[in-house]
Amino acid sequence: MNRKLIFFDIDGTLLDRDKNIPDSTKRAVAELNKAGHELVIATGRGPFMLAEVGRALGIESYVSFNGSYVVYKGEVLYRHALDEKRLEELTRLTDANRHPLVYMTPEGMRTSTDQNAYLDAGSEAMKLKLPPHEPGFYKGKEIYQCLLFCTEEDEGCYKESFAEFGYNRWHRYGSDLMPPGGSKAKGIEALIRKAGFQPEDIYAFGDGLNDLEMLRLVHHSVAMGNAPDEVKRAARYVTKDVSEDGIWHGLQMLGFLG
Repeated sequence: MNRKLIFFDIDGTLLDRDKNIPDSTKRAVAELNKAGHELVIATGRGPFMLAEVGRALGIESYVSFNGSYVVYKGEVLYRHALDEKRLEELTRLTDANRHPLVYMTPEGMRTSTDQNAYLDAGSEAMKLKLPPHEPGFYKGKEIYQCLLFCTEEDEGCYKESFAEFGYNRWHRYGSDLMPPGGSKAKGIEALIRKAGFQPEDIYAFGDGLNDLEMLRLVHHSVAMGNAPDEVKRAARYVTKDVSEDGIWHGLQMLGFLG
């Protein structure tokens, strides 16, 4: 088989519900690496949050922050940060509403508040420690994504006042907040231009609503069995649940594995 370019989401795709990599996924990715295929992580996580997964699977290139920060073979290809002035305005509103924000750079993240039940619940769902409290962290920095902690109903006021931002809800209390026009597809397009693969040689696996644009863009798109119906409809193929050897099954279905 000719060398292919394959994108993998992390949560619900490479990682199961307990945030572990299934053994079958490790074996499958090892086979892809051995065959010389180009593998890329495409995730809403920041670089500092995906290093362990990348090391475990031997994947160095990534489309992070839902497409806002892209690295290919150690080279930063694409950056798309939030506007600092608008971020300051957003911070004032979230502070008034007692809704935490988490500011994210490639190196780390900080929270606008140190105590909040929504923040605790969201961090527990991500299996991450609460980030340090540093309200002015965003000043003078390039912030590529924020995490907004509130209910879906309360999110409406932010979508109205900051309509230019992108919103992706991943938890009953948590949403990704992205720069205008941001999506995994935008970051992937930048990487594809650099890598030079033809459309018929590009594949992608995902399970979440933030994977929709990626799955619609990529020629050979695969939704995980644990994905919502909307995501499955956007993909060309559907594999098994991540916990039922979904990655192995999907790659076997596509002819990568014997």
